[in-house]
Amino acid sequence: MSSLPKLMTILSALPALAAFKLFLFTSPLAIVVVLSIVIGLLMVVLFGYTSNQKAIKIAKDQLKAHLLAVRLFQDQLHVVVSSYGRILRGTGRYLKLAFMPLLYVIIPITLLVVQLDRYLGSTAISKDSPFLMTVRLSNADALNDVSLDLPPELTMTAPAVHVPAAREVVWRLAASQEGVYEIKVVASGESMAKTVRVASELARVSPVRLREHFWERMFMSSESALPENSPVEAIAINYPERNIEIAGYEMNWIWLFFIFSMIAGFIFKELLGIQV
Repeated sequence: MSSLPKLMTILSALPALAAFKLFLFTSPLAIVVVLSIVIGLLMVVLFGYTSNQKAIKIAKDQLKAHLLAVRLFQDQLHVVVSSYGRILRGTGRYLKLAFMPLLYVIIPITLLVVQLDRYLGSTAISKDSPFLMTVRLSNADALNDVSLDLPPELTMTAPAVHVPAAREVVWRLAASQEGVYEIKVVASGESMAKTVRVASELARVSPVRLREHFWERMFMSSESALPENSPVEAIAINYPERNIEIAGYEMNWIWLFFIFSMIAGFIFKELLGIQV
């Protein structure tokens, strides 16, 4: 019988737990805050393991001593000049000690941010909302030889617009149902596909599919490259940019992530006693 109250307590807490999980996985702000805390902790721990903590502490203590000397002996020019020289050398020594550990931290964080931006950087297309699809060609002469093959759920809401100066053709489309669709672009007899995501919840989107430009593809696209000899250079969807509201202000998620992860990093640095 004594276990019954405990069971009732657990069962009564389940709706609140489910609501929290739903909020966490559907609220971009909650995702950014949680990820920032976790990443802030990981950054500090990784820096601590990959750096010479003793040497960094000595370098920081020496810098503090030289700065103190500048304040204490401001009326003695030769001491001030000498201290500034030591500060410059000490700063160089500190940066040398911190460079590689920072590199170990920055590279994986950058790759993580690229992946997260595909979820948090833009919103998916809303059902029945018009959106633009732009095809950029390598040759302006082929502008009139481009067409779209649309799935039944997508419709063209306006005639194509040709922009010869930019070698682009732009279509305005709309989706009648949510889902992930493949639009086929036919140019000079060749067919290429571009995915478009229509959803009301958080979703992974790829705004552009590119022919070459490896680094741009790594940061901008999650789709495979267009064929090398393709007449099409890029196929883009204008997904709406996502801004997260906090305290009455709207900000890009990367700024929030940077601010929160830095705050979390400073807190964990003090708690764990790691020299940064």
